[in-house]
Amino acid sequence: MHSWIKSIYHPKKSLHVLILIILPFFTLQNTNAQTPNDAVMMPLGDFCILLNYDYGSFDEYWEGPKLRENATIAEVQRRTVLPMVAYGVIKNLNVYVGVPYVSTRSTEPNGGKLAGANGFQDLGIALKYQAFRKKTSGGELFLLSTVGFSTPASNYLADYMPYSLGFGAPELSVRGIVEYKMDNNLYFRTSAAHLWRGYAEAERDYYYSNGSRYSKYMDVPNAWSFEGVMGFRTLGNNLRLELLYAAQRSTSGDDIRAYNAPQPTNKVDFDRWGLFAQYFFEDIKGLGVLAYHNRTFKGLNAGKINNTGVGVTYQFNFKNNENVQ
Repeated sequence: MHSWIKSIYHPKKSLHVLILIILPFFTLQNTNAQTPNDAVMMPLGDFCILLNYDYGSFDEYWEGPKLRENATIAEVQRRTVLPMVAYGVIKNLNVYVGVPYVSTRSTEPNGGKLAGANGFQDLGIALKYQAFRKKTSGGELFLLSTVGFSTPASNYLADYMPYSLGFGAPELSVRGIVEYKMDNNLYFRTSAAHLWRGYAEAERDYYYSNGSRYSKYMDVPNAWSFEGVMGFRTLGNNLRLELLYAAQRSTSGDDIRAYNAPQPTNKVDFDRWGLFAQYFFEDIKGLGVLAYHNRTFKGLNAGKINNTGVGVTYQFNFKNNENVQ
């Protein structure tokens, strides 16, 4: 599978979410309202529109396992606007499409020698299928699976970290999701995904990655992604609160070299925790707002990034032209 995804596409400068120094947050993974990562399913004919704004920054990063300060560029800032739509195609099957607009900069841009970047990042498409749902004596069990694919939406430069908009490679992901919802509205969710990534194209013909490489194509490491969530619904199911833990473990790659910039070949691992809240208005059916905050507390070749986001969702039934919650 790894060789297959790498053979289908040599991108023209780029992919996926910069997870700071490669921090992942989805693209479609950065929000938590009706996304491919949760256990929320929409009925046949339902549309959900999301508009999300995310701000993240870091002034420290892990060079390999060593935590260092951003000495010359101070604080790196990243702003993302994500429009996304979800649709209930058939019973138990939802489709998601989104393309984020990303802007990066630093508070000390080295006299203009290193400017930030901005533009559309990656077009992401995902299918989520609910394979199993069973009522138990104390609650309900859900089993779901998601398949997703991302590819660059613009010709942004991948080998320009930490300012790059993304990795610069296509990505295919497969995720399994298990959620158990108790009768008292407390629920627990866990998921695991494998990410197959392709090549990023650099504007140079030589680079070092555990040895000299005479090529402009950089092999972006595959990775495993994990998530655990404890959540609660209240106020007549109008308010959803979640506490989450997320992690990524790359299956290959190299360390950032001392006093060098990161590059797409780096092995990026991280652990983070987060808080999420979503509220649906009682008097305006289908309209909801959300907010979240995430903090990275452990990493390898990654930025120690904290990010905060807000968004608005609107869900309605296309076939019956009715607002829904």
